[in-house]
Amino acid sequence: MNERAEPASHLAWLTSLATRFTRVAPGRWLGLMLLALHVAVVFDADTTVTRAFLLAHYGLFLLWQPLVRSETRIEPRLAFPVFAMAALLVLVDSTWVMALWLAILAGLVGAVAASQNERGPRLAYLLALAYLLALLLAWVLPQSLGGASLPDELRIAVRYGLLLLPAAILFLPASRQRSASSTLDFIYGLMLSLLIMVMALGAFAVVAVAKVSYAWALVQTLLGMAALLLALSWLWNPRAGFAGLGQVTSRYLLSVGLPFEGWAQRLATLAERERDPESFVRDALSDLHELTWIRGGRWQAARGEGGFGEPAEHAVSHAFHGLTLTWQSTRSLTPALALHVRLLSQLLGYFYAAKVREQTLREQAYSQAIHDTGARLTHDVKNILQSLKTLLAAADISTPEDSERLLALIKRQLPQLATRLSQTVDKLRQPVEMDVAHISAQAWWTTLQTRYEHDDVQFFAEAIDDTPLPQDLFDSVVDNLLTNALRKRQGQLEIAVEVRLTLHPLLSLTVTDSGAAAPEHVARNLFLSPVTSDFGLGVGLYQAARQAARSGYRLELPDNQAGRVAFRLQATDSPQPGISAP
Repeated sequence: MNERAEPASHLAWLTSLATRFTRVAPGRWLGLMLLALHVAVVFDADTTVTRAFLLAHYGLFLLWQPLVRSETRIEPRLAFPVFAMAALLVLVDSTWVMALWLAILAGLVGAVAASQNERGPRLAYLLALAYLLALLLAWVLPQSLGGASLPDELRIAVRYGLLLLPAAILFLPASRQRSASSTLDFIYGLMLSLLIMVMALGAFAVVAVAKVSYAWALVQTLLGMAALLLALSWLWNPRAGFAGLGQVTSRYLLSVGLPFEGWAQRLATLAERERDPESFVRDALSDLHELTWIRGGRWQAARGEGGFGEPAEHAVSHAFHGLTLTWQSTRSLTPALALHVRLLSQLLGYFYAAKVREQTLREQAYSQAIHDTGARLTHDVKNILQSLKTLLAAADISTPEDSERLLALIKRQLPQLATRLSQTVDKLRQPVEMDVAHISAQAWWTTLQTRYEHDDVQFFAEAIDDTPLPQDLFDSVVDNLLTNALRKRQGQLEIAVEVRLTLHPLLSLTVTDSGAAAPEHVARNLFLSPVTSDFGLGVGLYQAARQAARSGYRLELPDNQAGRVAFRLQATDSPQPGISAP
């Protein structure tokens, strides 16, 4: 029983120890790592002691390293490079191997320093970077260039003076939060490592060729690198016409494996030609045959789904504006290709959303057209029904002595009502032609007076002739206006209603009543949108205003005060039939 409990206790102790290690701030591991490196490189100790400190240094590096999180399980194929680098560092006693390791380590430290936001951790990493550069330039690199011994002052300064930098890192405030590998600036770290390697090789070349001292060779190398960086910075963003290396690099990164500009142009052309959103996505994805690093994928939207290419092992998905895209590749995508795939997905998502909005607007326009047509016909039928009710009311109150007059009235009114009803039915078949049908002003004015001769409406006109006017528009507008005006008499019998027609200089029709004024909020929206109505749909004048605008007229409310409410239908200065309604 005790033998079984003993391994369990050891496992619990190791688990507790590992948990404590994960709670240590990365800055503390960094300071200990540099101290172990300093003892192994600078102090002249026995080979066994030196290798022991190098091994401890590498172990502390694995605890600090920002590339892989501590709780992540490492696969065997990834563990092999780790052990190979440890063996190379511990077993090979070469200053060039140490110089290469210091350059790599300086690049990693610089990358982490660039991703730090807090002042304390950032200062710690800058001190570590300064220590690594000083150790490389003042100790490792001079020993690799020849047998000349270092001055005693330099030895003392490196051996004891540089030791203060790792010690200071241990006492600086450090954050316990580890930087994720995705936040590291790998490009910055890689460039820093390459610059350090170029500087070391440049100093070696100057010493070997020019036979000068190491200090002068290092100065020449630094001046040459400074001149090269100055030239590259000017070429990156020049001032004299040349696009620059920055724009060329950006264009290359945007077109990794794909001529991005050509594909975007074809995508825009397809968007103009294809109206259906799902068909647009299917055709756009079928045009991606030039992406050699994408084998296939699938797309899914609200109204359909589909696939393209061939299935593959690795997949990455993006969803933008209701469009989900899954890209499949034979290998895992690099960060640059993953960013490129995200850009393509976002662009397709924006185009898809635009096509969906376009389709929605078409459906709304179609529904609005149906509503407008139904509302216009409803009001026409309602006006005809009002005329029939007026005719029946005249028949109910008539006396035997008025039979001849009533018969004459019916003979005049019924054919007109039949004609108007027939025209209303014809609007369903030929709405455009009915809108543009014209009649002479004289004939229309006579018919209008006959239609409302029993409603106590006063008619005024000046110089009526055969000027053509749109019959359907004037019938619809005057019926709506007179119906609303006569409805006011249900509460006030003394309200006067008059109609005035003017042909010159502009054709206009004015309907005025002496009733109450329309409320301000109703008058403001009367011709712009449907309003609340107790007697109908509230869209009569709104539809009349839209119809007037299509025929080149304007319906307005010039007077809106108690005792005088006037509506006017007037031709514009330059009628433009077919324009949109207000």
